[in-house]
Amino acid sequence: MLKLKEQFDLERDVVFDLLRKEASVCRVKEYSEDVDTRILNIERDGSVLYSWKGATVTTRIGKYDPNTKQNKLLYTFDKQVCVSSCSLNKEETLLAVSLAQNTSGQERLKPISKCLTLLIEIHPINNTKVLKAVDCRVKVQFLHQETEAKSALESHLLLFAEDGYVDLYHVLLSKQEGYRVVISNPERLSRTAERLIEDFCWAQWDGHTQRLYCLTRKDRFVLRCIQFYPNQSCDTVFELVLKLPANAFHTVRFVSLGFDHYHVEKPEQELVRMQVFTNQNERSMCVCYSQPLTDKQELTYVMVLVHKDCSKRFRVSLGNDALNSDQLHPLFIPIGYYMLVYLRGCFLHCINTRQQELLCHSLFLTGQDVNLGARLQSDALTVMHKDDETSVRLLELASGSIHTAELSPAYLLQILRSDARPRCPSSRTDSRRLAALHCLLVFMGDDPKLELKVVEWLCDNMNAFESFDQTQEFILASLFRICYKKSLGLDKVLPYSCLFEKKEVPACLLELPGVLCTTELRVVPDFKGKAARLHGFWAELQWSTERTKCLNAVSNPRYRTSHIRVDWDKLRSESKASSHVNHLEENTKKVLSVVDTWCLDKKLVPLFQEEDHQQRAFIGLTVDKLREHLNRYLPQLGKKKIDALVVNYVAKLLELIRHMLESAWLKYKLGPRALCLATKGGPAEWAVFHFMLRILESTRSLCLPLPPGYHTLFAVFAVRCLPHQTFLQYIDHGFLQLTETFVSRLMTDLDNSEANERLKFGVLKRLPEPMEQRIYHMWDHPVSSASISRDYVKTLLEKHNKNKGFVFTGRDKPGSRPEFLPLTYLAKMLSDIESQALNPFEEKENVDARFVEESALMQTLIQLGFEEK
Repeated sequence: MLKLKEQFDLERDVVFDLLRKEASVCRVKEYSEDVDTRILNIERDGSVLYSWKGATVTTRIGKYDPNTKQNKLLYTFDKQVCVSSCSLNKEETLLAVSLAQNTSGQERLKPISKCLTLLIEIHPINNTKVLKAVDCRVKVQFLHQETEAKSALESHLLLFAEDGYVDLYHVLLSKQEGYRVVISNPERLSRTAERLIEDFCWAQWDGHTQRLYCLTRKDRFVLRCIQFYPNQSCDTVFELVLKLPANAFHTVRFVSLGFDHYHVEKPEQELVRMQVFTNQNERSMCVCYSQPLTDKQELTYVMVLVHKDCSKRFRVSLGNDALNSDQLHPLFIPIGYYMLVYLRGCFLHCINTRQQELLCHSLFLTGQDVNLGARLQSDALTVMHKDDETSVRLLELASGSIHTAELSPAYLLQILRSDARPRCPSSRTDSRRLAALHCLLVFMGDDPKLELKVVEWLCDNMNAFESFDQTQEFILASLFRICYKKSLGLDKVLPYSCLFEKKEVPACLLELPGVLCTTELRVVPDFKGKAARLHGFWAELQWSTERTKCLNAVSNPRYRTSHIRVDWDKLRSESKASSHVNHLEENTKKVLSVVDTWCLDKKLVPLFQEEDHQQRAFIGLTVDKLREHLNRYLPQLGKKKIDALVVNYVAKLLELIRHMLESAWLKYKLGPRALCLATKGGPAEWAVFHFMLRILESTRSLCLPLPPGYHTLFAVFAVRCLPHQTFLQYIDHGFLQLTETFVSRLMTDLDNSEANERLKFGVLKRLPEPMEQRIYHMWDHPVSSASISRDYVKTLLEKHNKNKGFVFTGRDKPGSRPEFLPLTYLAKMLSDIESQALNPFEEKENVDARFVEESALMQTLIQLGFEEK
C-alpha cells in the first residue's frame, strides 16, 4: 500500500562513522565495541540528535545533518548518563538536556532528584546551567523560528513537566571575544520563565509549524493550540471540546517530543492514543484518537474533521484477526488528505478526509493486504509529518531507520486490475475498486503517465460495473481535481463522483463489512483572539469551517449535472433563433476561446475543427446553469471569479474528453488512415469505437456536452466497424447523431456500389429536410439530380403569384408551340419567372441540364395521368 524510500539509517549514517572515529582516537585498526547509539530527537530542519557511549565509557551527544550527510559532536559528559530528552537551538549555540537520574544501588542512598534538566553552552563548550531538578519526567524543546539576524542572540526553550505544566524560557545570549556565545545573566534565567499551561494531561509538539497542542480537563476535555510566531510572540488560537472517556489518561502523555529510552509506557495503561494533524494545502485539521476495548474483539477510533465540521466514529470488528496482533492501538499515518489507520495483522483503513461523505471513497484492506513493509512494524513506528507534503516520514526506533512513505500507485492499479474480473458476489469488490480509482484520479492524477495507465484500464474494462460507471467516475473525478486547484471553496459544490447522480446509492457502497461508521455534525471549534490576528493557516481554516457550516445548512449544495436535462430538452425543441440562443452562443465562444486549440492540425484526434450547432448550444447551456448554481451557493466569490471558474470548468471538460481519446489513440496505435471511410475497421478501430460509445453513454447519462466534432468522429468509426443495417439502427435509437460534415464525406468518399447506395439512401431518409437539400448537391447520382430538379420547379411555382388571366407575348404565340395547353402554360409560367429565381445549377457540378428538362416534362405527364410512375 505504501511506497517506501529509506532516507536515514542509524547504522549506516552514524554508527560506521563513529566506529571509524573511535578507532582513530584509540589508535587501533578497528573499534568493534558496541557504541550503543540511540536517537534522541529530530529537529525542525531534519537534523537527528543522538547519544552514544564512547570508547572512554562516557556519554556523548551528536548531530547528523541530512543535507551535508555529516556527523558533528555536540557535547561529551564526563561519565555515563541517561539522556531522556534533548534539543538543540537553531544557531547551535545551546543544548538543552534532561537526564534520568539513577536511583538504584549506591545512588539510591543519595538525596537526588529523578530528573535533572541542564542548559549547556556549546559554542564553544563552556558553562552548564541547571534549569530543573524534580522528581518527574521533563521534556525540552527549543523553538526554531524564522528570525532576523538581529534577534539571533536570543533563544526560546519550552520545558514540559510530567507534573502538568509548560514553561517557556527566554534565554538572552551575548558574544565574548568575538566568537564565544554565552548566556547573559544566567543567575536570572529562572525569572524569565513564562508559565504557558497548567494541569495538562496530554501534549503534542509540531515542530514544522511551531505549534503546541495541549489537552486540559476540568469539567470536560478541551484541546488548545498555541501558535508561536517569528516575532517571538505566541497566542492561543484554537480550542475544541472533545468527548473522551473520563479516565482517558492515567499519566501525562507526550507526543512528538523526542524519544525517552529509559521510560517505557505499558500499552494496557494507554486507554486513549491521540494525535493532531494539519494540512496547509488543504486548510484541514484532523484530531485522531483510538479507544480499544478490553476484550480486543473490537477497536474504536474517532476522527474529528474540523475543516468539515463533523466527526466520524469507526468501530471495527477484529474477530480472529485480533489474535494476530499484539497492539491495542492503531497507528495514524497522514499522507496528503488521506489518513491511514493501521493495525498490524488486522486492517489498513485509508480514509479520505476531503470527500468523507461516503465510505466507498475510502479504502479498507484486511488480511494479506495490510503490510507496510518487511522492516516496518507499526508498534515501533513514529510519524514525522510536514503539513504541506503529500508524503510522510516514518521512524522505526528499534532499527533507527527513517523512511519516506507515500501511497503506492502500482498497488492501487493492482487493485483495479485484480478486481477486474466477472462480477464478484463480495460487496467489497466494487467499493475497493471505486476507492482505488478515486485515489488514482484525484490524489495522484497530476502524473500523466499514471493517468494514461488508468485510461488504458478503462479501455480494457468498458462494461460498466454493477454499482457504478467507471467512465463517469473518471470524467467527474478528473474534472474535480483539475478545477479544485482554482478555488478550494468548490469542494462542497462541484460534483466529484457519479454516485451523487444516482437516485439511490447501492447498498454495497454505503457500508463496509465489519466496519460501523457514525457521523456527528457540528464539532464547534472556537477560534481565539481578534480576527485581525488570525492569519495564514488559521484564518483559512476558520473561513473553510464557516463556509462548510453554511453549506451544510442548505439543501443540495452540490451541483448535479443531470438537473440540466429539462432545460436541454426544451432548448432542442426550439426551432428559431432567439435572444436566449444568442446568449448561449456567447457562453460557448468564451469556453472555446480558452480551450487548448494550439496546433490543432498536429493533434492526434481531430476535434474542435467544425461547427456543431447542437453541441455549441449544449456547451452554452452548461455554462449558464453552473454559473447560476455557483452564484446561489458561493456568492462571496464574486461574479467575475465565478464566471472565470465556470468557463474554465467546461473548457477543461472538453479538453479532458479529447485527452481520453488521445490516450486511446496511443494505446491502439491509430494513424491518419483510421479516418478513411473506404476501408473496414480492424480490432483497433473497433476498440476505439466501443470506447467512444462508452464516453457518449456516460456523458449523455450525466447530461454533459461533448467537444465539437465528437459526433462526426464517432460516426466515422461506426460506419467503418458496424454492418450498414446496424449503423442505421444506431441512428434510429439516438446513439449516432448525423452531422453535415460526416454525411458530406459519406457521399463523396464512398463509391456508388449497390451496398453503399442503400446506405446513402438510408442516411438521406434520416436527415432533416434543410440538410438533405444541401447534401444532394454533393452526391454525383441521378437521384440527386432528379431531386434538385423537383425542388427547383417546386420553388418556382411556390414563389409565383398565380393570376386568373393568361396573355401570350408576341414571341410566345400558341402557333409557335405545341398545342398541348397544360405544358404550354407551364412553359410560359416558368419562362416568365425564371429570370427572377436563382438557378440552382449555376456554379454547381454534376448537374445534367437536359435531364432536368426531361424530368420536368415527365413530371407534368405523370401529374396529368398520361404516364405512370
